[in-house]
Amino acid sequence: MAFSKFALVAALALVTMNNVNAFAPSHNMIARQQARAQQQAFVSLSLAEVDDSEGDIDSPAPEDIILNVGDLEGEADEADGTEDDGEPPAWYTSQQRMDELRNQYRRHDTDTGSPEYQVAGMTERIAYLTKHLQAHPKDFSTRRGLVALVNKRRRLLNYLFKEDANRYVELVSGLGIRHKAPSNVPDRTEKYSRFPQQKAVKKHLVKK
Repeated sequence: MAFSKFALVAALALVTMNNVNAFAPSHNMIARQQARAQQQAFVSLSLAEVDDSEGDIDSPAPEDIILNVGDLEGEADEADGTEDDGEPPAWYTSQQRMDELRNQYRRHDTDTGSPEYQVAGMTERIAYLTKHLQAHPKDFSTRRGLVALVNKRRRLLNYLFKEDANRYVELVSGLGIRHKAPSNVPDRTEKYSRFPQQKAVKKHLVKK
């Protein structure tokens, strides 16, 4: 079967056009690409608007940052330790009292370790913790610290009594501490002399 030259050229042109259409994007793909581009443009626009609004929120109004002296309440109270009711807090009063006692009973201007200096500070601390436990009886950790502090003060007073009895008496009487001075260790005769003597052994129990 013979084909003319014109028919062959027409057939080749038709095949070429079909191949080109096969590789070209379809109508649905083009529509999806356009929708995706519009969505990305909308998201970028929304983010720009959010950034602008956040900047407006972060920037405070001028009246919020421009303050006159004394506008903030409590600045003077923090400086001198007073509360809103005008009375100083308990911890502030205790610290002032502790400094006064330490200055009163220290041996010299730079004294920070003598028994008198330590006992004076411990006495005020014990008084403060005692009042705290009266208001908070279930604060067991503070109770444990208070007992340890009392024991340490007793050991310091025992040491001071052995070193200088006069300073011991002056310190105890000045601070109003109830402390029993340690006594000398008695010998065997003094220790057992207050007990009655053993009764005499009955005659029928004596071995012959």
